[in-house]
Amino acid sequence: MSGISKWLMVIGAIIFAIGFISQFINIGKLPGDIVIKKGNTTFYFPVVTSILISVILSAIFYFIGRLR
Repeated sequence: MSGISKWLMVIGAIIFAIGFISQFINIGKLPGDIVIKKGNTTFYFPVVTSILISVILSAIFYFIGRLR
């Protein structure tokens, strides 16, 4: 296998693992997330969840960069 196909398989496995784990961890309904319900329509904007995921990913990439 070439390098690109190996990376695609690794990325796919990581996305699958994150999706599987997210079923058990309820991270999408944090205080501070915006939910607007009017009639039959619901608008959900995960502000705090987005910030939390951004901080976690930034820390992970920072430590990976420091190891290189």
